[in-house]
Amino acid sequence: MRNKVNQMAVFRYKMQSILDIKQKLEEQEKIAFGIAAAKLQEEQELLQKFMVRKAGYDRKARTLVEGTIDLLEINACRRAIEVMKTKIRAQMLEVHKAQRQLEAARQRLNAVMIERKTYEKLKEKKFEEFKQEVAYEENQAVNELVSYTYHGQST
Repeated sequence: MRNKVNQMAVFRYKMQSILDIKQKLEEQEKIAFGIAAAKLQEEQELLQKFMVRKAGYDRKARTLVEGTIDLLEINACRRAIEVMKTKIRAQMLEVHKAQRQLEAARQRLNAVMIERKTYEKLKEKKFEEFKQEVAYEENQAVNELVSYTYHGQST
């Protein structure tokens, strides 16, 4: 009987290794999400640079037709504008691709977070059950001790 009272109950969650894996997966998905967000930012910045360059070429084209007309310079500027339009269209596709990748990473992250939270809730529930069992066993031990003491004194 003393062994039961003196022993410290230890909570061991049977699925702790699964919870650990879920936490690691969540960390990996957070990293992947961060990388995808950085990639989107990078692609948006590149698109912005292309748009600024095109706007510069547009301004230059307007000024070229105002003064002395240099056809070679005007044609070169028009070609540069067309090249920038092509680059902008291609970059817009890259931005959309990065947005889709970011959204996919967000969905994966949400899924693993839900899984981890589910396992944490299960662990909390098991821990509450464990505490109730320990409390019950302690009450049983106290009752046995009181009963032993009472019956031991009465005889």
